[in-house]
Amino acid sequence: MNDTQLQRDVLNELEWEPSVHAAEIGIAVKEGIVTLSGTVGTYAEKLAAEKAVKRVRGVKAVAEEIEVKLPSSLKRTDTEIARGALDALAWNVELPHEKLKVKVEDGWITLEGELDWAFQRDAAMRSVRYLMGVCGVTNLITIKPRVETATIKHRIGDAFKRNAELDANRIRVDAIGGRVSLYGNVHSWQEHDEATHVAWSAPGVVIVENHIAVTP
Repeated sequence: MNDTQLQRDVLNELEWEPSVHAAEIGIAVKEGIVTLSGTVGTYAEKLAAEKAVKRVRGVKAVAEEIEVKLPSSLKRTDTEIARGALDALAWNVELPHEKLKVKVEDGWITLEGELDWAFQRDAAMRSVRYLMGVCGVTNLITIKPRVETATIKHRIGDAFKRNAELDANRIRVDAIGGRVSLYGNVHSWQEHDEATHVAWSAPGVVIVENHIAVTP
C-alpha cells in the first residue's frame, strides 16, 4: 500500500469514528508512519483518534502530536481535577487507592505508587483519563516483582498460544527478572497491542518492552 492510499484510509477511519472530529486533525504519512496533528477538545478524543489510526491496515507506527485545548465549559482548576481523581481512584473496587499518589499540573495528571498487578495499574489509568478538565495522564505506577523469570516467560508463552488474536509462532519472549521483552512481527497494531496486554497480565511483570514489528 502506498502512502497516499494509507492517508486516505486513515482519514476515512477517523471520519468513521463517532467520538472524533476528523476535520480538526491533520494527517501526514511517510513510509507507513502516520503523524497526527491539530487540536481536539478533550483528552478522550485524542485517545480515540490514536486508537482509530492503529486499527488501519498498513500503519507501521503513529507519531501523535495532537494538542488538547479544552473549551471554557470543561476547564477545571488543578485542585478540582486532583480531588476528582482521588475520588475516582477511591471508588474503583479494583484498586488499593491508599497506595497511590496523584499530582496535577496544568490539567495534566501524574499517577505514582506501587501495586501488585498490571491490571490495577491499567484500572488506575482508566479511572482518571476521562475526568472533566484532564489534558493528559502520565502513569508512573510501578508493579511489585513477585515471580521467578522462568515462570513469567513460560506463562506468557502459554497465554500467547491460547489467544485467538495472536500467532504465537511469530513472537519471541525474553524475560530477566520482571522485565519482559517481546520480539517478532505481526500483521497489525491490534496484534502488537494485544501482545503487550497479554504480557502485562502475567504475575510478576514490572516492565514490558515491545519490540515487535508491524509488517502488514
